[in-house]
Amino acid sequence: MPSSRGSDRPRPERFAGLHHVDSGTAELVPDRSDPGGWTILVNGVPSSYVHLDDPTRLDFEYMQWAGHVLDVAAPPGAPLPTVHVGGAGCTLARYVAASRPGSPQTVFEIDALLIRLMRAAFGLRSVRGLRLKALDGLEGLRSLPEAYSAVVIRDAFDGAQVPRHLVTTGFYAEAARVLGAGGVYIGNIADTAQVRESRVEAATALEAFAQVAMVAEPGQLRGRRYGNVVLLASQQPLPEDALVRRLASGAVRARYVEPARVKELVAGVKPRT
Repeated sequence: MPSSRGSDRPRPERFAGLHHVDSGTAELVPDRSDPGGWTILVNGVPSSYVHLDDPTRLDFEYMQWAGHVLDVAAPPGAPLPTVHVGGAGCTLARYVAASRPGSPQTVFEIDALLIRLMRAAFGLRSVRGLRLKALDGLEGLRSLPEAYSAVVIRDAFDGAQVPRHLVTTGFYAEAARVLGAGGVYIGNIADTAQVRESRVEAATALEAFAQVAMVAEPGQLRGRRYGNVVLLASQQPLPEDALVRRLASGAVRARYVEPARVKELVAGVKPRT
């Protein structure tokens, strides 16, 4: 396992291969078609894609959608205080740091050895404004004051599922408290073709937020495929027009499900307490 100290220069080639971490294993795999790209697998599941030369490159579909949300959450280039629940390769944190210089960011990642590996491999100490804390995401949110951040991103998994304590009314209440009135919550959900989990999470989020929307590939919303759903929540109206335009022009087709439609989809669905 790498030392927590050392060069801030990215050097993933020194750490290519499989490593044992607190939560199991982490593997760094080079992109054979692009020498600057690296995939991080946690317990065999692709968790992050990091490009050394272009931190604004987002290869995973759901990260592209999250990137669009981040782009319209504040005026272009303006700093955007962001809290991340789940870290791995810190792809979205690197994206915010590159697209919005000076943004204060905190990443809560429960796996301390994974943090050490990512710091050493990708030079995360040199990312301005970025703090990584070895702490459970819910505990991390509870440690922050009210209205601390403009964005909270949850991208944390235990295998293929989000840990249960990060999908309850208690978790969403903490996220709403940390965000304040104008903040935006972004949550990544791995779901089945029937989007049952997304509907439960949306119902749960509505216990704490006035506005809840979804972004997904159209085929999944028609019950044709498994995939990721990005859940958005805020106390204020979301920047729908700008977001829909970006989603329409993206490399991957995505549909925005507006809050009114989400409320219809979750009618009769019980929040997870």
